[in-house]
Amino acid sequence: MEHDLAKEPATEAAPRGRGRSRTTKAFWRKIREPLAQSRLVKNAIASLFAQFVRLVRLTNRVVEGSARFSSSAYAELEPGIIALWHGQHLLTPAYYPKRKPLVAMVSRSADAELNALMLQKFGIEAVRGSGGRENARHLDKGGARALIALKKSLADGKNVAMIADIPHGTPRDAGLGIVLLARLSGRPLLPVAITTSRRKVLEKSWDKTTINLPFGRSSIVIGTPIFVAAGADEAEMERKRQEITVALNAATAEAYRLVDGPR
Repeated sequence: MEHDLAKEPATEAAPRGRGRSRTTKAFWRKIREPLAQSRLVKNAIASLFAQFVRLVRLTNRVVEGSARFSSSAYAELEPGIIALWHGQHLLTPAYYPKRKPLVAMVSRSADAELNALMLQKFGIEAVRGSGGRENARHLDKGGARALIALKKSLADGKNVAMIADIPHGTPRDAGLGIVLLARLSGRPLLPVAITTSRRKVLEKSWDKTTINLPFGRSSIVIGTPIFVAAGADEAEMERKRQEITVALNAATAEAYRLVDGPR
């Protein structure tokens, strides 16, 4: 009898706990969408992201052998097209020189809006669109407008940054959009990789997004520039697509080698 009585309070408490949990979840569901749509909340989150990226930059010593965007060696290549991989691009705003104008293509998806807002915190202009298509002749209207805007920025003497691989496609395999921009503008593609010795890779994300962490070492690698002729046909465009894929993967591997050492 005593044993049965001892169980009664626990039995009564369980429904109350579950009730509180259901109430909390219901409340979160109710406020989640308005919060997600709030410009104030989005700006606050973007500011936090920007401050974190700045912290990573300040606390990660750039290792010997790294490239520098400000180097005179790249002056003759400007304006250029900075090519980056999805999931490996998050540090770029903090390492890019403040005095150099930069325009970056950012996806039109809702998830990418925070990225666009964060770029603004660094004084970087964001152009919304998606240029990493498999078939450069069939860009959607948003992608075509974005490429036109980037081409104009290059003509105005500004560097541009563009993710080379296709959103939710094959990671670290360049699309033709970035190659098309190089052909239309006549400006070089610059394969760029930036990483840190302390990092967390989100293995379940499609692009293996890398979250760089403070208090370590960092590296920047800028590969050999790639030019695309104005008269490049489909076969040549495909060769250049493969070339930028190989060059970006090589730059990424070198950036990791510089901070991690030989394996």
